[in-house]
Amino acid sequence: MIQTFEEVVKKAESLPAVTVAVGVADDQDVLEAVQAAKNRGIAEFLLFGDKKKIEELSAKIGLEVEGSQVIDAQGHAEACYLAVQAVRNGQADVVMKGMVQTSDFLRAVLNKEQGLRSGKVLSHVATFEVPGYDRLIHVTDPALNVAPTLPEKAQIAQNIIHFCHSLGNANPKVAAMGAVEVVNPNMPATLDAAALAQMNRRGQIKGGEIDGPFALDNAVSIEAAEHKGIQSPVAGRADVLLVPDIEAGNMLYKSMVYFANSKIGALVLGAKAPVVLTSRADSPEAKMYSIALAVLQADYLRNSKGEVQ
Repeated sequence: MIQTFEEVVKKAESLPAVTVAVGVADDQDVLEAVQAAKNRGIAEFLLFGDKKKIEELSAKIGLEVEGSQVIDAQGHAEACYLAVQAVRNGQADVVMKGMVQTSDFLRAVLNKEQGLRSGKVLSHVATFEVPGYDRLIHVTDPALNVAPTLPEKAQIAQNIIHFCHSLGNANPKVAAMGAVEVVNPNMPATLDAAALAQMNRRGQIKGGEIDGPFALDNAVSIEAAEHKGIQSPVAGRADVLLVPDIEAGNMLYKSMVYFANSKIGALVLGAKAPVVLTSRADSPEAKMYSIALAVLQADYLRNSKGEVQ
């Protein structure tokens, strides 16, 4: 089972390189991530955006790009649209958000006629390598679904289980999160968490172990779980923190980055192809790690069409 981002990158190096279509690539941090991924041999790129600026920034950082790899676009909306179309047309395997607002990028991805919808709920995952922790931790959904319903949470859970499979974790442990670890009728998140656990037990969500509700401490700390007398294979051992809504997820995401100094990579799951979706403030390293995660996800999708489509 892959436990660090360096292991993610090394696994990506062993797989066939993918082609990544970047919407709005005219940004130095984005191009430094492109350069890092090319240097590791995990991806080639189609760069959509302001062609002159992309070429100037590429020359500045020493990134060699062929003329055919840079496609001029008139504005952010067109750049994102063209990047998505490159995936739909088979010219690329992955689409990546560049220096553009998430809403503008997702508008192209989610377009009902020309986007990458698969008929399933799309969800976001942020993967963290936390200093001193013994495994990667996945937070879902901190960026896409605002207030998911129980059926949507079930699909989010299934998405993240398949994602963990792509990282070599055959039976991921998913903690359905709340503010407390007991079911409270006045706290809807705890009711949904308990329902997800039961759906998993009855085979409605497959491929991993789901339990909940959990508060953060007893999801990730065996000592905290034991102190509170929680008996569960997920307690203290969670691979995935399934958050109740976007507010909880967003605050957890940013606290992991700014307080814990974690390494991060992020994708959108459930689309017809991997979608790299990082914050504009994320470092080139984070963007490169996200590309590496997308390489593994692309390989998983190629080899598991019957299971995930």
